[in-house]
Amino acid sequence: MTESEYHELADALMLTIEEQIDDCDADLDYESASGILEIIFPDKSKIVINKQAPLHQVWVATKFNGHHFELRGEQWIDNRSGAEFWQFMSDAASKQANTPIEWQHD
Repeated sequence: MTESEYHELADALMLTIEEQIDDCDADLDYESASGILEIIFPDKSKIVINKQAPLHQVWVATKFNGHHFELRGEQWIDNRSGAEFWQFMSDAASKQANTPIEWQHD
C-alpha cells in the first residue's frame, strides 16, 4: 500500500464515523483534526482514533484499552486480538455509552 492509499483509506474510515455520529441515537459529539478523531460520550469519556502513517495503522484508544488496526485485504483488523474494526467499534462504543451503538461500513 502506498502512503497516499493509506491516507485515503484511513481518512475515509474516520469520515464514515463522523457522518454516523450525527445520526446516532446516543448523545455523542466529536472533534476531528490532523488525523485524530475524538468521539465524546455523554459522561465526557472519549474514544480516540488516530492515524499512524509510518506504520500504516489506525490506533483506537477507549477508556478500557487500546488497539492497533492494520488493513488486511479489505478489512481493518486489530493486530493483537484479530477483531474487525467496525464490529470492535460498535462493541466498544456500546460499552462506553451504556447503550447500543452500531457503526456501519459503507
